[in-house]
Amino acid sequence: MNIVVLTGGVGGAKFLLGVKSALGWSPFGDRPASARDHVAAVVNTADDIRLNGLQICPDLDSCMYTLSGASDLARGWGQSDETWVVSTELAAYGADAPWFSLGDKDIATHIVRTRMLAEGAPLSEVTAALTERRRTGVQLLPMTDGRVATVVDVDEPALAIGTAPARISLHFQEWWVRYRATLPPHRIRVDGAEDSRPAPEVLEAIEAADLILIAPSNPVVSIGTILSVPGIRSALQAASAPIIGVSPIIGGAPLRGYADVCLAAINVACSAEGVGRLYGARAEGGILDGYLVAPGETFKLPGVRVVEAPLLMTDPAATAEMVRQCIELGALMDPRAGK
Repeated sequence: MNIVVLTGGVGGAKFLLGVKSALGWSPFGDRPASARDHVAAVVNTADDIRLNGLQICPDLDSCMYTLSGASDLARGWGQSDETWVVSTELAAYGADAPWFSLGDKDIATHIVRTRMLAEGAPLSEVTAALTERRRTGVQLLPMTDGRVATVVDVDEPALAIGTAPARISLHFQEWWVRYRATLPPHRIRVDGAEDSRPAPEVLEAIEAADLILIAPSNPVVSIGTILSVPGIRSALQAASAPIIGVSPIIGGAPLRGYADVCLAAINVACSAEGVGRLYGARAEGGILDGYLVAPGETFKLPGVRVVEAPLLMTDPAATAEMVRQCIELGALMDPRAGK
């Protein structure tokens, strides 16, 4: 079975652990030598940012570190057993971005990536080289080799009482990490998307897939940005494989992060149904054939088979059971008939 997963960072990485477990693989580390199945993840890169001259790809790195067993599970990001010598020295010079911390091992990853990019290697080639060393077991495909960035238009925090706020644009990471999405967004856009194209192997992976899964990642700034790359949405609509989505919303609240704020910015209800209707039925020009929602949250969406299943990713085993439900649902689907 060839499985393709559209995914963001931390939550999507946990979902990928479940995919590996559902296939009988160890969740951490390389794909078994005897394995006949293949998993490719199309990963959001619109969160990528350049700091201190280094190219940082948060979602790709979260997937890479998590799948290889190197991530810091307690902190939820970065690598385990980190040290912070470089960041401490940068802070002493007043040259760091204190709202975006980088550990020393993490910086090594960014140095290698930045150097390879400067030498002319595309991001997809760089990612393949990094994951070859990490032995992730999953083929990580950046959604595009082009430079795209999620930008959030907000009112600048008032500098003084009575000061009229000015409209400013923030890079997604500053809005998300520094301000924790507390500045209400007037607009969320993906700069450069319209001029980008899918990275090599993305369209081929979708075409060859036996099953396509939409991870429970942020539907606006993870899955939505992937779909903003010209050619990816149309490839999904034309794919012969069933497409099964997993709701990132349980009981009207995101599984993690600030998806509720992002959904409000595009006038979509923060609910499993709201996200399901945002993705839409493939039979009606959307991308879904099937959709997993939390128990008690079933709704009717013509052209989409909506199924209840436990969605809490408490560990790879629990997530694997959810993925197995996706596989079983996919086996029942006839995407061309919109069933």
